[in-house]
Amino acid sequence: MVDYHAANQSYQYGPSSGGNGAGGGGSMGDYMAQEDDWDRDLLLDPAWEKQQRKTFTAWCNSHLRKAGTQIENIDEDFRDGLKLMLLLEVISGERLPKPERGKMRVHKINNVNKALDFIASKGVKLVSIGAEEIVDGNAKMTLGMIWTIILRFAIQDISVEETSAKEGLLLWCQRKTAPYKNVNVQNFHISWKDGLAFNALIHRHRPELIEYDKLRKDDPVTNLNNAFEVAEKYLDIPKMLDAEDIVGTLRPDEKAIMTYVSCFYHAFSGAQKAETAANRICKVLAVNQENEHLMEDYERLASDLLEWIRRTIPWLEDRVPQKTMQEMQQKLEDFRDYRRVHKPPKVQEKCQLEINFNTLQTKLRLSNRPAFMPSEGRMVSDINNGWQHLEQAEKGYEEWLLNEIRRLERLDHLAEKFRQKASIHEAWTDGKEAMLKHRDYETATLSDIKALIRKHEAFESDLAAHQDRVEQIAAIAQELNELDYYDSHNVNTRCQKICDQWDALGSLTHSRREALEKTEKQLETIDQLHLEYAKRAAPFNNWMESAMEDLQDMFIVHTIEEIEGLISAHDQFKSTLPDADREREAILAIHKEAQRIAESNHIKLSGSNPYTTVTPQIINSKWEKVQQLVPKRDHALLEEQSKQQSNEHLRRQFASQANVVGPWIQTKMEEIGRISIEMNGTLEDQLNHLKRYERSIVDYKPNLDLLEQQHQLIQEALIFDNKHTNYTMEHIRVGWEQLLTTIARTINEVENQILTRDAKGISQEQMQEFRASFNHFDKDHGGALGPEEFKACLISLGYDVENDRQGDAEFNRIMSVVDPNHSGLVTFQAFIDFMSRETTDTDTADQVIASFKVLAGDKNFITAEELRRELPPDQAEYCIARMAPYQGPDAVPGALDYKSFSTALYGESDL
Repeated sequence: MVDYHAANQSYQYGPSSGGNGAGGGGSMGDYMAQEDDWDRDLLLDPAWEKQQRKTFTAWCNSHLRKAGTQIENIDEDFRDGLKLMLLLEVISGERLPKPERGKMRVHKINNVNKALDFIASKGVKLVSIGAEEIVDGNAKMTLGMIWTIILRFAIQDISVEETSAKEGLLLWCQRKTAPYKNVNVQNFHISWKDGLAFNALIHRHRPELIEYDKLRKDDPVTNLNNAFEVAEKYLDIPKMLDAEDIVGTLRPDEKAIMTYVSCFYHAFSGAQKAETAANRICKVLAVNQENEHLMEDYERLASDLLEWIRRTIPWLEDRVPQKTMQEMQQKLEDFRDYRRVHKPPKVQEKCQLEINFNTLQTKLRLSNRPAFMPSEGRMVSDINNGWQHLEQAEKGYEEWLLNEIRRLERLDHLAEKFRQKASIHEAWTDGKEAMLKHRDYETATLSDIKALIRKHEAFESDLAAHQDRVEQIAAIAQELNELDYYDSHNVNTRCQKICDQWDALGSLTHSRREALEKTEKQLETIDQLHLEYAKRAAPFNNWMESAMEDLQDMFIVHTIEEIEGLISAHDQFKSTLPDADREREAILAIHKEAQRIAESNHIKLSGSNPYTTVTPQIINSKWEKVQQLVPKRDHALLEEQSKQQSNEHLRRQFASQANVVGPWIQTKMEEIGRISIEMNGTLEDQLNHLKRYERSIVDYKPNLDLLEQQHQLIQEALIFDNKHTNYTMEHIRVGWEQLLTTIARTINEVENQILTRDAKGISQEQMQEFRASFNHFDKDHGGALGPEEFKACLISLGYDVENDRQGDAEFNRIMSVVDPNHSGLVTFQAFIDFMSRETTDTDTADQVIASFKVLAGDKNFITAEELRRELPPDQAEYCIARMAPYQGPDAVPGALDYKSFSTALYGESDL
């Protein structure tokens, strides 16, 4: 007979000592080894043996009753091995060898050995427990054998967070009773003496069975009896211990308590499965609800942006010209206000919309959902097309505005020039028709006739000199018509009147000359000296009039070179003044000589020179006017030169800033490209680095604001070209917007990688390995791999895609996943998605269906009441609103189809 104290040590070895158990993540042997530290004296306590005998008997009967039998005396009723074999068949669900029905000792030993062999086949090493001790009714050996069976079939499979056996069961008890006052489960003996832990377990799972708040810690017997009676009545757990035995023992038997508690665990395991299933469903529904909100936000933001583009483009395409410069300047100011105030927020909205779209698609991929397809007309491509149309309209509108302003500026200049020349010509022609129609020659003397002929010749010379002005007036009117001047009607009317009058003057001049020549034959006397004066005074007078007209002529220039050309021409004109002054003195000398001769010969002159109206006073007056206009012209040209020098300064100032900002933007774009392919630290480090980089870019914004201010000064000065730089403000704006968009997208890519890593459980080392492999084969740093580069990358990661039939088939399968559109390129995001799917698990429709089936109690349908009982209120109502009625043959009123709903979660994103 083997002493039980020694036997107790022998049979406490399990799967870790030999064979493979069917349990959880640990070994029964590990748990058994912990029991070596138990109080050995306590194992011999009769109270301990009584508790074990009662508990083990009740446990065996809870299983034997399924076979229609039971035991009364645990050390007697197992002696023939028959009920022992039957117990093992019930708890394992397997058939044992046929027992021997004989009554002899050898038959009993053989039956018990069959049972012990079966136990050993399950990975339990039974040391020092033999069939003879069981047949002989050795109580301690029998209890030890039953405890081994309980450990193997009732406790070993319990696993909570990778613990097993005793630790797993203890952790489960601690978690379930944690919220209850006066309960602190630290072991399987003292922690259970007051009965509150048993009541807490029941109340946690079935709160309607226990009034926990009415229990008192100082009344352990009542507490224990309450828990045992409720468990037996409502949970089908037989009473395995007496309350008085537990309370009356210094330390209750650990094996008995563990056996009893394991029954509670198995009784509530169905609830545990339901809780797990409910958690899975809640997780899936929460993901779906969040995705639906993101889709709704995208649709709303896309609609708002497209509506803004739709409203703005017609405004930019409205090219109706205005009549005045002021009206066109107002249009230009409105356009600048649009550029500065209205467009920048929309650029940010467009960028944010693309980032939200990419984030949503990443979340859908990570949750095994189909990609989001926006409603018709709201695709990212639709927004990009609309934006491109907007920018084309914007560019055309700006060019049209500037051209219109140039046109109106030219028109104003031409119109003023037309009015000046027309006024000068009309002043000159005033009275000329009456003069030509005068018949004074009919009563004139011979000398008068000669004077009239010379006077008419001088007039013809003057008339010919004015021909160029008339042609200039007509040319200016024609140009105003071609440029669509708004007051062309009045210009044309005035021009036509001038031309008609000019034709009339020509005709009258011809008629008067014929009359004078006819009379000239009868007249012979003429004053040669007056005639010479008239001939020289008339062209000089005309030269002075032309000089005054030129000195008062308006000018318009756009460059320093043009104004310097005008200054040079003016200087050249001033150089001719000394010669002109000598000519003036010579003409005046002729007049003085005529008077001297008349006086010396006592000739009485009849009034002024009969051959010309240009008197010396007129010549001196006009010469003085020319002398006054020269410094005024000097001042006007110098003012314009100063203005053009200022404009040149604005050009150089803008060019200096633009030639710094433009290359800076290009450099930053290249640096972002390098950052996106480098691996420096964790993804969080990269993200922080990119965000700091983004802040440094945003901090550079004042430089662009300064450039915008300089550009506005240039536009206000009507400067239309700049030879000092190749950068325009439009180039700078586009580059800046691309820079902000690129850094935002790069940050979003890293955030999506973090999202992918965390959602798929990818370690930082894996992510770095994936990035390193991808970058190694991305030779051109373009952010994508060609098919051969991608194949080499896969081979480096251990994939068998060599060039044979099987390898090609595997590679084609992978390419269909990472490049579904057959673009011939694999992006890093697609590569990461593929590797995450290869290395991690995701929820599937089948898993969700299985979870709903647990909540439904294995039915093919679920009811609204069950959903409200098992799920949080908002998610329960979410399911109820979307589940279709169940149409199966076993349907009941109010049945809902959870299978089609689960499938829809992974099929159609819009439920």
